[in-house]
Amino acid sequence: MTRSRSLLDWRLRFAALSLIWGFSFLLIKVGTDGYAPFQVTFGRLLFGTAVLAVAMAVRREGLPRGARTWGHLTVAALLLNALPFSLFAYAELTIPSTLAGICNATSPLWGMALSLVALSEDRPTRLRVAGLGLGFLGVLTVLGAWQGFAGMDARGTAMALLASLCYPIGWIYVRRTLAGADASNLSLTGAQLLLATGQLAVVTPLFTSAPTDFPLLPLLAVAALGALGTGFAVLLQYGLVAEVGPTTAQMVTYFIPVIATAAGVALLGESLTWSTPVGALIVLAGAALTQIRPRERGPVAVETEPSEPPARERAEAAS
Repeated sequence: MTRSRSLLDWRLRFAALSLIWGFSFLLIKVGTDGYAPFQVTFGRLLFGTAVLAVAMAVRREGLPRGARTWGHLTVAALLLNALPFSLFAYAELTIPSTLAGICNATSPLWGMALSLVALSEDRPTRLRVAGLGLGFLGVLTVLGAWQGFAGMDARGTAMALLASLCYPIGWIYVRRTLAGADASNLSLTGAQLLLATGQLAVVTPLFTSAPTDFPLLPLLAVAALGALGTGFAVLLQYGLVAEVGPTTAQMVTYFIPVIATAAGVALLGESLTWSTPVGALIVLAGAALTQIRPRERGPVAVETEPSEPPARERAEAAS
């Protein structure tokens, strides 16, 4: 009975995380209807940081120490939070939230391509290279390449794809610089979001003017985007990684574009052509293939479930 209840619990949390991150692109679109993109990102980070601050207080976690750690966290905050969040917000000024969600699904493809160069332990295999090619074929299908990308805003699409590229660059950086940091993952991520909020607090007044009014619906969207999509979602991700392992927890990535597309069409009335869902499925299939690792030969090791996510999962959760 306890076993089945535990399984139900993690499945419910997995579904909740998929919904939260899937609806994030709709919330960005609604937020930018009332506020400038940098303001949406600043609000998102502010509310997300507040949630993690409460969680750290409850668990009596302090901020990490050491100038070196804070220096690396500053770079991680830019690559994993401030920059991609801002790029997605600007992208959705001109592209549908459905397309932004699908562009986000290309992150594993970028990650595989980069890790082959930056991480020596990631060996290229025919299957993974085929997945990379298949994934980018899916991107071309989504964009309708055979029609000359007609109807697609090139600048907004490029921003969304660049945002998805920021995530693997960020986690490779974190994996190389913070893997052995003497602090908990919650403490590191809380500090990372705090730094990203500080970065947006400096940048936002330089490029936007203070809002003269505060429309309620976009404000609620920004609050939900930060508190749920950035703060609470990180805590959910940590719990899933600790309970079922990083491989299963990362499967949430493949549900996000499906939910983002359904939400954009059903709630925002965004148009959908056949190439969008077909291309998205090809992207997800390619991304899944890139995550297949070759089996190691030798003695079978007993794998224990981690009490906290390792550096790679911490970086991805913060995104």
